[in-house]
Amino acid sequence: MSETAMLAVVGGLFLMFVMMGGGGLVYMRSANARYRKRLATFSGKAEQKANRRSGGGRDQPGARRRQIQGKLKELEDERAEQNKKKRITTRDLLLQADVKLTPKKFFLIGLAIGIVATLVYLVMGYPPLGAIAVFIVVSFGLPRWWLKKKGEKQRKLFTKNFANAVDVIVRGVQSGLPVNECLGIIARESPYPLNTEFQQILDGIKIGQTMGECMEKGLQRIPTTEYKFFSIVLAIQQQTGGNLAETLAGLSSVLRDRKRMEDQVKTMTSEARTTAMIIGSLPFCMTALMCLTSYEYISLLWLETLGHYLIAGGVVLIGTGTLIMKSMINFDI
Repeated sequence: MSETAMLAVVGGLFLMFVMMGGGGLVYMRSANARYRKRLATFSGKAEQKANRRSGGGRDQPGARRRQIQGKLKELEDERAEQNKKKRITTRDLLLQADVKLTPKKFFLIGLAIGIVATLVYLVMGYPPLGAIAVFIVVSFGLPRWWLKKKGEKQRKLFTKNFANAVDVIVRGVQSGLPVNECLGIIARESPYPLNTEFQQILDGIKIGQTMGECMEKGLQRIPTTEYKFFSIVLAIQQQTGGNLAETLAGLSSVLRDRKRMEDQVKTMTSEARTTAMIIGSLPFCMTALMCLTSYEYISLLWLETLGHYLIAGGVVLIGTGTLIMKSMINFDI
């Protein structure tokens, strides 16, 4: 079979797999939507039954939790709309990832790494045309991807212990401590990144900034829905007063309910996650095994031009399959 015919076969198979993957992704998204709808319906029925058993007057904490959940949902939708309209800059990503670099230094470091990667690519004898793609991906794509992942990790760590911090404020206010003293306890006793974030809030208050201004800067560093709701509650309480402990107690309850639901989802999808990891690692494990047993046979993939096309197609297909499996096992809480 000629090389042109082989490329046509490979291209046809690639298009077929992409279409199958796209169809599977659409199907799984619709299935997840139906699942969330059934879950919401079931939750609503359970809440109605609980209300009928307990009586309307005694379900005030539950009603407050549902009110806070609704407010958090509105804030999430609002933040999603703002993210669509607002272009996230490198400075924002550096701030969210807590990387102590200026955008210029970060750009120069990425540029240097990209030049080194491109030189290594050329020295290994690969086609010069691919060097442009390697330089662009390594210099600009990978650094921003790393910043986004590090920022996501920061937000997850913050949210993981945020309920405990809110409980500290609730108990402190109920026992008569001022809010600033409660924030100081969190800054001293909480793990990273909660301690550094609340310490920056206290430092801002000490130099004369208002609570609202400090919280606005905090939201630039930790742009989560829960933190935004917390900042709104504190800002309103500083201006108008009100029962801060009761509102924050409801927020803490909602955060713990969300964490409990996330743990349940992880338990339910643990088998699917394990299967996805095994399937995703199989091509790399088989390639390593072939290199040990039949190196001359497998080396044609990176020695021949057709092998380069096959590697590129395989990487695209593996990436597509990974995204599909990720969408199948991920649920938004």
